[in-house]
Amino acid sequence: MKIAVITDSSCNLSLEYIKKHDNLTMIPLTISIDGTFHRDLVEVDYQTVYSKLDQTKVTTSLPLPQDFDDAIKAYKKAGYTDILVITISSGLSGTFNSFHTMSKEYEDINIHMYDSKTLAMGLGYLVKQAITSIKEDKAIARIIADLNQLRYEDTVSLFTVETLKYLRQGGRIGKVEGTIGELLHVKPVIFVNDEGVYETKSKGFGMKRTLLTMRKILQKEFGNEEIEMTIHYGNKTENAEDLKEKLQQSLNTKKIDIVQLTPVLGIHTGPDMLAIIAKRV
Repeated sequence: MKIAVITDSSCNLSLEYIKKHDNLTMIPLTISIDGTFHRDLVEVDYQTVYSKLDQTKVTTSLPLPQDFDDAIKAYKKAGYTDILVITISSGLSGTFNSFHTMSKEYEDINIHMYDSKTLAMGLGYLVKQAITSIKEDKAIARIIADLNQLRYEDTVSLFTVETLKYLRQGGRIGKVEGTIGELLHVKPVIFVNDEGVYETKSKGFGMKRTLLTMRKILQKEFGNEEIEMTIHYGNKTENAEDLKEKLQQSLNTKKIDIVQLTPVLGIHTGPDMLAIIAKRV
């Protein structure tokens, strides 16, 4: 058995990490700026997306079918017997359903679909886990069991935004609508629930108190357990650095990475966002 992994650009893994693994392919979602489509990360960068966000029509779309087809054919040619496709939550994007429909067209290779019900490094950690499990020669069923454990038991993903307008514009508001009074400066603490849609976990008055609330949620979940974390930010690195320092003081962190949110996700959160993805080591 020779297993490859296909994911999409919402995983927020670095291009360097992806290039290091011959059995991993990242297929970009697409971004439309004034009607012209660009592959996320590959053909458009963070600065361009955020600079255009309030000036013109910027929307997101599914990956190009040709990119998926090219990846499958390349793995077949290289002698892979199985492909595990791990995508952004089907509750937030049509990517899973698109790939699932296309996967039925291929013969002589086993394609296994996994709906992550999450995104960003919540998805990225799942992809890394799959790559590790493959190196350990685990069977597909065992790999998927590992992914379920990581997704539903060992990972907490939280984020907050300065304004809900971008989530509303993109139709990604989920179960958050109606819970936040923006005029009162109340900020949401949002998570992706087990159904794979956004839901309010808590809220705080002002951004500082909201971030404190997020830290308290993590303290309650993990206690003194050793954890690994990723902090996502939109376009303000200094806010992420400040948050990292506070998290190091209040939690048992083995490692904290600061990673800018991939443009295709930033369109829906806006530039003023912070996310914390934490998992047990």
